[in-house]
This record gives sequence, structure tokens and C-alpha cells, in this order.
Amino acid sequence: MAPLDGRSTSGTDTSQIITDVLDKMYSESGRANPYPLYAQLRELGPVVTAPDGTVLISGYAEQRAFLQDHRLTKHPGRRLAAAGWPDWRDRPSLQLMFESMLFLNPPEHTRLRRLVSAAFTPARVERMRPVVERITADLLDALPGGTVNFVEDFALPMPIAVVAALLGVPSSDWAMFQSLARDWTLVLDDISPATVERADRAAVEMGECFTRLAKDRAKHPQDDMMSVIVAAQGDDKLTGRELVTMAALLLVAGFETSSGLLSKGLVALLRHPEQAARLRAEPDLAVSAAEELIRYDSPIQLVPNRTAEEDIEVAGVKLAARQPVIAVIGAGNRDPKVFSRPEELILDRQEAPPLSFGGGVHYCLGAPLARIEAQVALPAVLRKFPDIELAGTPVPRAGHVISGLLKLPVSL
Repeated sequence: MAPLDGRSTSGTDTSQIITDVLDKMYSESGRANPYPLYAQLRELGPVVTAPDGTVLISGYAEQRAFLQDHRLTKHPGRRLAAAGWPDWRDRPSLQLMFESMLFLNPPEHTRLRRLVSAAFTPARVERMRPVVERITADLLDALPGGTVNFVEDFALPMPIAVVAALLGVPSSDWAMFQSLARDWTLVLDDISPATVERADRAAVEMGECFTRLAKDRAKHPQDDMMSVIVAAQGDDKLTGRELVTMAALLLVAGFETSSGLLSKGLVALLRHPEQAARLRAEPDLAVSAAEELIRYDSPIQLVPNRTAEEDIEVAGVKLAARQPVIAVIGAGNRDPKVFSRPEELILDRQEAPPLSFGGGVHYCLGAPLARIEAQVALPAVLRKFPDIELAGTPVPRAGHVISGLLKLPVSL
């Protein structure tokens, strides 16, 4: 199989179809419901080439092969320089984001992941379940009733509180970190000067806060992730800058994606009341329900900007050196070759695992925690508010890599 180009069998210009799909994907309506657009991509084939040479992967099997292939690496500096930021390391937000583990390759990525993996053991993550339950209950009890914005009142503060508690951030700072993290992560999708200025201010303040916290934990360790990271054993410890970068990444990776999962998961449930009724009535359904909601409307829609340094072939697809690849995760998660009735929400689905947390060396460290949050929070919302319903149109978050909502009006 090779990337498609030229014309489809019907005579329609494939390049124009791909261009139209990409343009619509980044519109507000496309962010709100990209799945018909993904279906158009899949109709052209599981792998297609855009007019600019970017390879778009929409097939599940092909995505899995690409995500697990260590020859495909990340080089954000090239993209940033091409976008007008050759001095990107001088900008706090760009340096903090794009020098993080998320954008590094082995062996640097391997070293950092090894140093922080002790903070994400299954036992340590599972010990967070009571914390998630307590935070969930407290936030639900505090909802005023009537019509609320579920994003601002629950889906944002809940995961930020969980990750902040995991890191050891004082509860008095949780709201501040929510605002800072949201401003900083804008650079994942938008590196315009105005956005970078805003993100820079957030990155500087976050860095200062984490530096103070790390110094305190070095002197007074506690049972939290920051203490574990600071105390990483061996001669190859994190440097001061690496430690701050890692803490910021863990905070953002743990809250933005979980916020999208919780808010979009609730929308899916409210639009499928028969499935919501099942989850409300069947507590044992929580685990499979979380997996299905992660698949159905993934909080990560794209894994962009991976390239190979030489000509290679993956899953039968020939790639030229430095040809950019984008895995369209939302499309792979609804591939009809893998999932029966993929457009339907089926909470007891037992099929292939979703690709929402990536794969290979970059598989998300925080995936187990995100799953716990969904398993706890969404059934709790449905039980606490049996008459909950949509009270308006959800407003999508800007950007398409991290996919979430800005507003979700619901009536309690």
C-alpha cells in the first residue's frame, strides 16, 4: 500500500477532497463533530497524502504500526523555525513545552521517562482512587443547581485538583494552576505572537511555582509525586530545569486531556440516554464504559509532526525522509474494519483498545489515572443528578490536537 495521490476511482480530485476536509476540520463545526470528515478520509484509503506532502493516517491498524515504530521521531524545532520562531528556546512557553519529554526522542526521552516512571506505578496510581472519589463528591456537592457550565464547574477543576494533589501542589493554588495551564497549552495548536505572549506569562509563573515546590520537597519530602521526582535515585537525576519542565508537563497532560474526556464523555452519555441509564444502574459497567467513551470521542484527535530521518516503509506505506506524518486518532478509533457499529456508543463494547493514549515509547504515562477519573466521575454525575440534560450547544475548545470543550451548559 502506498500513500494515495492524483484522482480517486470516481474521477474526483483526491487532493481537493483532502484539502477541503482539512480546512473543515479546523473550523468550529469541524471541531464540534469531525467524524463525517474522518469518514471521507477513510473512504479515500487508510493512508493518504495531502497536497503539501503530509501523510494522513486514518486506519486503525496503520496508526498502530506508525505509533509503535521507533524510527518515526519528533523534531519540533524544525516546525517552530519554519513557523517564524528560530529563537523558540528564548520564549518561556515554547521552551517549556517543546523541550519536555512529550517532544523528545530516545535516548533523552528514555532517560526522563525512566526517572519519573516510579511516580506512576500501578499501586501509586490506584492509591489515587479515593482522592478522585473525594474530589468528585466535593465538587458535585458544591454545584449550585439549575443550569451550570459543566466545564468550568466540574470538568476543569476536578482533574486539575487530582493532578495537583498528586504532585503535591497546595489546594489554595489549584484554581491558579488551572488558568495558567490552560493559557500555556494554547501553543500546542496556535503559535501566533499574541498566543505565545500569553503563554509565556503563564509558563514563567508556573515555572516559579514548581521551582519553589521542588525546593521545599527536597528539604521536606512528603507522599506526593514531586517528592518522588526530586528524590529520583542514582547519579543521573533530573536537572533543575528538567524537573520544572516535567512537573509542568505532568500537570497539563493530566488535566487538559481528562477535562476533554469528562466533558465530551458527558455529552455522549446525554445524547444516548439509554446508555446513560445503564451506567447509572450498573456500577460494574464503569470500566468498559470509560474505554468506550475514550474511543467514541477521544480527547486527543491528532498525533502530528512525526517524521523518519531516512526513507522507510511502515505497514506497507513508503515514507520519504522527513516527510511529515499525522495520525488522525479520532478516525482510527472509528475504523469499521476494527469496530462493529463504530458510530454507536456501546458501553459494554469488548473490542480493540482505543488509540487515544498513543503507542510505543510515547504511550501516555498518565493513561491509568485518566481512566480512573472517568470511571469514578461520570457514573457519579449521573447518579447525583438523575435528571441532568443538555441546556444548550456545547462550544468546542480551540485547536484539534487536544480536543475538549470551552462550554457545556447542562440543567441539573
